[in-house]
Amino acid sequence: MTLAKSFEPADIERRWYPEWESRGYFAAGLDTDTPNKPNFCILLPPPNVTGTLHMGHGFNQTLMDALTRYHRMRGDNTLWQPGTDHAGIATQIVVERQLDAQGISRHDLGREAFVKKVWEWKEFSGSTITRQMRRLGTSPDWTRERFTMDEGLSKIVTETFVRLHEEGLIYRGKRLVNWDPVLGTA
Repeated sequence: MTLAKSFEPADIERRWYPEWESRGYFAAGLDTDTPNKPNFCILLPPPNVTGTLHMGHGFNQTLMDALTRYHRMRGDNTLWQPGTDHAGIATQIVVERQLDAQGISRHDLGREAFVKKVWEWKEFSGSTITRQMRRLGTSPDWTRERFTMDEGLSKIVTETFVRLHEEGLIYRGKRLVNWDPVLGTA
């Protein structure tokens, strides 16, 4: 067997990463046989679906990956929760620019059709981000991947704001904060 003059990791990465995922090496699981095991959970600060990962994401995810793998190797109950963020206003701007290029406004579409376009953009851009994370070799539990507009998460956010309002911890005032006259949002 002859060794190549240079190491080409792409072939190895393409083979092994899917293998690790399929074997569940990154999956979180609560060990009920050992109830006093330490728990380690880290929530990926979700990258916005408005673009691609940058060096800051790569650095941050490398640190989180190292911590997660360390706790896995210690035998801790470990979860690294992945996800992407809808980046509300930023995503709205991206999608509106795409529509504007076609001579359409979000008002022409209506709310339901516009939200559908946002989901289409998320599928396109979000898959780029998760593909980049996999190429970095990160090890979050992909079976638990979330998006901030997922029905369950949106419902919890709404319920939380309602409860905070009912408890008097937040209020609706008569002043606008950070009003955006173009998007018509605060």
